[in-house]
Amino acid sequence: MSSTVSYWILSSARKTIATLQGGQRLYSRYASNRIKSKWRLLPQGPATLKDNATACGSIALRKAYRHTSTEEEDFHLQLSPEQVNEVLRAGESAHKILDLVSRAPESVLRFESNQLAANSPVEDRGGIAACLQTNGLLFGIFDGHGGHACAQAVSERLFYYVAVSLMSQQTLEQMEEAMESMKPLLPILQWLKHPGDSIYKDVTSVHLDHLRVYWQELLNLHMEMGLNTEEALMYSFQRLDSDISLEIQAPLEDEMTRNLSLQVAFSGATACLAHVDGVHLHVANAGDCRAILGVQEDNGMWSCLPLTQDHNAWNPAELSRLKREHPQSEDRTVIMENRLLGVLMPCRAFGDVQLKWSKELQRSVLERGFDTEALNIYQFTPPHYYTPPYLTARPEVTYHRLRPQDKFLVLASDGLWDVLGNEDVVRLVVEHLAEEGQHKPDLAQRPTNLGLMQSLLQQRKAQGLHAADQNAATRLIRYAIGNNEYGEMEPERLSAMLTLPEDLARMYRDDITVTVVYFNSESIGASSKRS
Repeated sequence: MSSTVSYWILSSARKTIATLQGGQRLYSRYASNRIKSKWRLLPQGPATLKDNATACGSIALRKAYRHTSTEEEDFHLQLSPEQVNEVLRAGESAHKILDLVSRAPESVLRFESNQLAANSPVEDRGGIAACLQTNGLLFGIFDGHGGHACAQAVSERLFYYVAVSLMSQQTLEQMEEAMESMKPLLPILQWLKHPGDSIYKDVTSVHLDHLRVYWQELLNLHMEMGLNTEEALMYSFQRLDSDISLEIQAPLEDEMTRNLSLQVAFSGATACLAHVDGVHLHVANAGDCRAILGVQEDNGMWSCLPLTQDHNAWNPAELSRLKREHPQSEDRTVIMENRLLGVLMPCRAFGDVQLKWSKELQRSVLERGFDTEALNIYQFTPPHYYTPPYLTARPEVTYHRLRPQDKFLVLASDGLWDVLGNEDVVRLVVEHLAEEGQHKPDLAQRPTNLGLMQSLLQQRKAQGLHAADQNAATRLIRYAIGNNEYGEMEPERLSAMLTLPEDLARMYRDDITVTVVYFNSESIGASSKRS
């Protein structure tokens, strides 16, 4: 079975590469049938394969040219079950909140997260942080396209905009006084899972300057208590996107700053962010990441409560919004082949200024001497580009008051939701919790000693439980790439999918980033009774 699955995946992928290499254009139509790649490229004059190979969301042929392994060699690279587990668990993170943040809301017990890359470098990002000057925890999933630059920038900066938006007038005044007197700023965030070593270390002063302008404008509003949470999330998304756009329009002397700002603006990212403050849960979403609640009713039955809507062509409300915002003459062209202007899957995103700026502004910025080819900036104007902007970063914000039956929250990039339904995800997390409870020895009832621990380990090994995932996010990723058309786990398929070289992996799966947040039902119930 393993050889059959591997042969089909690898040989099918190679036929696609060969077909694309034999033509004069690179399209993502074939790949998008499998993994719904965000960007679809359009033929543009006498473009060559080399020109198009750098484009957003498509197969990078320059990597494909370097791949020369034979099918026989790939079979030798088949991963053992132990190696599969090692790959799947490499990005795991699991923390108890109270061990990390003393001011964390009692409603959150812990979180588990993981990420599996398909792109190289990975274009997804995730972030988890506590707001130190206000109450609340922030959880974010950021799905990049056309490169990782925009997702990286949004993952590093958006939480700060949200935290500042939630501050009172008094705290903002203290922040401004510290800046004016050149004293240390009040700490704003405590990162629980930092998105990684920043590639923007040398330009963070520019970002701080723009964050300061934002809080100065908030001060001018003279709102003693600050914005409410829904307003804070709404304004933060749109303000950061505006700053990303303005930063590349402003004259910047430093070459690295200019290049990074251009990459951020011309790539894109969808975002889903949750703010938890006691029993108050707000979720802001722009794009096709998703958040759902796992709910256990009083009778023990489990259900799913969606907290977001996907912003794409399959959402009737999004279609109606786009048609309202553009002339009736564009009703048939604003969405073509289930894509915005025929090129982009999500209808809301950060960056992607190709779908926001006028043609004249794009030309004026790109004519400043940028090496767009070296920076992987794909220049194009979609057909029927008449009344920009066509894309927005304005989020939809959902409020939910947590109840004791709300057991966990799942946030994930669309790499998960493309292959698993909401109910499937809830079922898998519930199964994980059941296994977790089954595997934990009740040591409180018996004295702990080495003999007992050895006996428990032997029992677990005998039952085959030693291989069970300890992280719910890992379990979700495992099933996302290893299940067959009947929803059953196929170890051979899982191994084959993880064995694919990086130049082929993106054709069969997307980057997947998942965070599972567990709630404290007792604390939530007590809060409900008090209120």
